[in-house]
Amino acid sequence: MATSTDTQSPEPHVADSHDLIRVQGARENNLKDVSIEIPKRRLTVFTGVSGSGKSSLVFGTIAAESQRMINETYSAFVQGFMPTLARPEVDVLDGLTTAIIVDQERMGGNPRSTVGTVTDANAMLRILFSRLGQPHIGSPQAFSFNVASISGAGAVTVERAGQTVKERRSFSITGGMCPRCEGMGSVTDFDLTQLYDDSKSLNEGALTIPGYSMDGWYGRIFSGCGFFDPDKPIRKFTKKELHDLLYKEPVKIKIEGINLTYEGLIPKIQKSMLAKDVDSMQPHIRAFVERVVTFTTCPDCGGTRLSEAARSSKIAGISIADACAMQISDLAAWVRGLDEPSVAPLLTKLQHTLDSFVEIGLGYLSLDRPSGTLSGGEAQRTKMIRHLGSSLTDVTYVFDEPTIGLHPHDIQRMNELLLQLRDKGNTVLVVEHKPEAIAIADHVVDLGPGAGTAGGEVVFEGTVEGLRAAGTLTGRHLDDRASVKPSVRTPGGVLQVRGAGTHNLRDVDVDIPLGVLVVVTGVAGSGKSSLIHGSVSGRDGVVSVDQGAIRGSRRSNPATYTGLLDPIRKAFAKANGVKPALFSANSQGACPTCNGAGVIYTDLAMMAGVATVCEECEGKRFQASVLEYRFGGRDISEVLAMSVTEAEEFFGAGDARTPAAHAILQRLADVGLGYLSLGQPLTTLSGGERQRLKLATHMAEKGGVYVLDEPTTGLHLADVEHLLGLLDRLVDSGKSVIVIEHHQAVMAHADWIIDLGPGAGHDGGRVVFEGTPADLVAARSTLTGEHLATYVGS
Repeated sequence: MATSTDTQSPEPHVADSHDLIRVQGARENNLKDVSIEIPKRRLTVFTGVSGSGKSSLVFGTIAAESQRMINETYSAFVQGFMPTLARPEVDVLDGLTTAIIVDQERMGGNPRSTVGTVTDANAMLRILFSRLGQPHIGSPQAFSFNVASISGAGAVTVERAGQTVKERRSFSITGGMCPRCEGMGSVTDFDLTQLYDDSKSLNEGALTIPGYSMDGWYGRIFSGCGFFDPDKPIRKFTKKELHDLLYKEPVKIKIEGINLTYEGLIPKIQKSMLAKDVDSMQPHIRAFVERVVTFTTCPDCGGTRLSEAARSSKIAGISIADACAMQISDLAAWVRGLDEPSVAPLLTKLQHTLDSFVEIGLGYLSLDRPSGTLSGGEAQRTKMIRHLGSSLTDVTYVFDEPTIGLHPHDIQRMNELLLQLRDKGNTVLVVEHKPEAIAIADHVVDLGPGAGTAGGEVVFEGTVEGLRAAGTLTGRHLDDRASVKPSVRTPGGVLQVRGAGTHNLRDVDVDIPLGVLVVVTGVAGSGKSSLIHGSVSGRDGVVSVDQGAIRGSRRSNPATYTGLLDPIRKAFAKANGVKPALFSANSQGACPTCNGAGVIYTDLAMMAGVATVCEECEGKRFQASVLEYRFGGRDISEVLAMSVTEAEEFFGAGDARTPAAHAILQRLADVGLGYLSLGQPLTTLSGGERQRLKLATHMAEKGGVYVLDEPTTGLHLADVEHLLGLLDRLVDSGKSVIVIEHHQAVMAHADWIIDLGPGAGHDGGRVVFEGTPADLVAARSTLTGEHLATYVGS
């Protein structure tokens, strides 16, 4: 037998030499010609203050280019249906692999969307029930609350062999939608007293619906329709007249020679306002809808959204409505008990999906939970489910702060999942602020040194140990540990909550102290948001800042969002003796060539669109004549280009003194957004910046109690100190502040802690501790207590 005496290791194969992702000259958003090498098949964490360019590098450059290149492998026909992505501003991108992006975007708040529909679990359950359910009622559609039952018949004309033949056809679809609530689970009732003032006639302005004035088209329709007398007070209407005003089906009418459609108020409001997601409405319309409409559980389906037939078909005594209402961890156990060889592959896949929910720490949800009610962290983890246990390797997974909304206890599990993905041979890129998550990195990239224009550079690259020793902002703050306050404030009263039962709460009674900083904590799913949003937020004098995303197009910017532009426009108009509308790039002052966008977009179908700076206004967005008007020596485009800090000085003193604008700018500076420019499009802001912008806007509202839902989301360790200072100032000015939070620095800083638990879902929903942080650390009686004690080092 021949033996080899050559002990030298063979030359590595050239294919194994591509073990780096190389980025050269990245200039996306605020990045300043960044060049960097990222090791593949390792876990790389990107750190830096909020707005330093982390998302621009990871999402806007690496992930965006990877996705764009994958899309280009499809035919032009298929690309026409896909989102088109522009090539990022970068010189070289080498060694990319397929990117799977799990971002922080909240799930669609569509009222028909539930946890089951967004994760495909419902689709699998429907097939299961259509195969095994007794009595058998039809195909999987018969179990879908989004499919209505329809049937029809009629004659159709078909051309065959040059002849026209008429045939009779009939069809029927059996859907699972509850006919009463149309698959919504709730029916709407209108409070008619809020729609109109019945002591007035229509011509006297009886209607109190936004946009329904008698001066416009509605006035013409009501006056000319002839169904009622517009000069008669509504309380004197006959039954028929009132019915025609409120409920009449659409009818064609002719007024002054113009064909119009008349429709009763209630069906019109249902189509124009109630079909939309409440969160996406303008504030005054949302206030109207909340005032007028009461949502009550549908009496026919009991809120399950399903028809009687769909609820009657059962497997082992359980209907699909019961299965969707179960806690997912219980549902997983029920599916495991089904032994049915005919649907074995389906059961395996469903079992895996449900087990992934439990593994990722979402076993406490139920499949019928509306997806719009999930917190940011829950939504992100729900998106991760489809990637767990995937057989793909050599993929780049990109995560945007996966620890958002996680209790320190849950962060441990998330870390294990990230390491599992890496150990299967994948490249894992994580944008993160929490020291517990940074600690597991193989490689760290720290961006900075500041935010906005002061950031966009790589200030450190290397190991976690190297980062600790580096003098960067992140390195200096990595080992920061807040200590428990030696003395706490004395409350000036209490806010009583009695018998709270929203979601998983178990008839909770709790007194929330007023005039102090209260932190509500507990593991994810223990019932914190249910308690505060369900029992405190709706009260008078309570200002609630939730985690809902800011909605805004590329035309919105911090100045328009905060209402800052109004006093600025008025000041310009007054100083120059012209109309305020001239100083809006969305109104009369807009450059006619680009319509006030500053750039001209050319749509190239399946190719990425091209944006070129408008030659007429040179990107300033205003007509040249508008820029001749000055205020305090500056024109409107120069004011919008200022940073918050600059503008605060400008409007604070001298000729340009404008107290209304100065007050808003002060609030923006207070929340740490001094570096933002007033005209920067909202679409370019990071998650943490949007959260703080929202906080600054809500601080202007009149209220004695502020409720903040995880204000540390997207905040760098250094910014958390800034936030604590802001919370202290709010409390010292006489406000009561209630914070739902997992960050130990905020817990340690609290005057009073309410801890919910002990677990999540039906293992939670109870108050397990009330008292000062010092007592919680001393007692160590709960999971939060143990983690807080470890954190403060006692």
